Amino acid sequence: MFKLEREIKNIIMNNLIEAIKQLKKEKNAIILGHYYQKGEIQDIADYVGDSLALAQWAAKTEADIIVMCGVHFMGETAKVLCPNKKVLVPDMAAGCSLADSCPADKFSQFVKEHPGYTVISYVNTTAAVKAVTDVVVTSTNAKQIVESFPKDEKIIFGPDRNLGNYINSITGRNMLLWDGACHVHEQFSVEKIVELKAQHPDAVVLAHPECKSVVLKLADVVGSTAALLKYAVNHPEKEYIVATESGILHEMQKKCPQTTFIPAPPNDSTCACNECSFMRLNTLEKLYNCLKDESPEIIVDPEIAEKAVKPIKRMLEISAKLGL
Repeated sequence: MFKLEREIKNIIMNNLIEAIKQLKKEKNAIILGHYYQKGEIQDIADYVGDSLALAQWAAKTEADIIVMCGVHFMGETAKVLCPNKKVLVPDMAAGCSLADSCPADKFSQFVKEHPGYTVISYVNTTAAVKAVTDVVVTSTNAKQIVESFPKDEKIIFGPDRNLGNYINSITGRNMLLWDGACHVHEQFSVEKIVELKAQHPDAVVLAHPECKSVVLKLADVVGSTAALLKYAVNHPEKEYIVATESGILHEMQKKCPQTTFIPAPPNDSTCACNECSFMRLNTLEKLYNCLKDESPEIIVDPEIAEKAVKPIKRMLEISAKLGL
């Protein structure tokens, strides 16, 4: 019975995948997928990457339609960069706790209260927050972009306090931080990581800089999802404990099939790994419907888009100069 159900499920899945590929071809569409998406979404995407890579691919695509399989702010970033293209997301409810922790009106007021400061915003923000920003960063390029400013530059960094603290610690800066955080990276259990290290003494701990400082102190390697993946690919003989959203393990395992990757668990004792509920809202069925109906579509107010595109382009220009 279970075997038959599995076979039926596989047939439906394969038909859905073929239908998505056909629609994509008919509509000259491109599918961009974040590393934190479900495995089947990553497998069907034309490009899979972190926020920087997705922005770079969106900026240079010649497709008429961009389907952003990630969360809402990623769709907004693509739309701001490509105002004449149709940008779709499979589920409009796919938000971001980090972006939500930085409401545009409150952040704008914060900026006004600190005149003379350069405003650096993490890409995990709404277009309205980017509109009051001087330059956008991702976890891949944050250190280098911060260091591109003079040492005495007064900087506001938002919204992720953990990433901001980490950048301050490795650059010797004293940036003024907005008090925001990602609910996924905040939830990693220090005690459980210590237990895992005791069980796997030779394992290398990989951690994303959005994690709390106590988790980063346990890490052997700190970096963006792309950097952590690159490290694992370059050292496939090692065993890893991975402290970031567990979707990255799909690509890690694909690139390093013989390597053992252990997801670092959250504080919640019922979970063995840490997942972003927003990222997991996107499914193959929603992706198919999204392409078929060309909806939901990301719309950004033109006035906000005109302001928001400047710090995003500045990020892309600095990244290109730095070879990132």
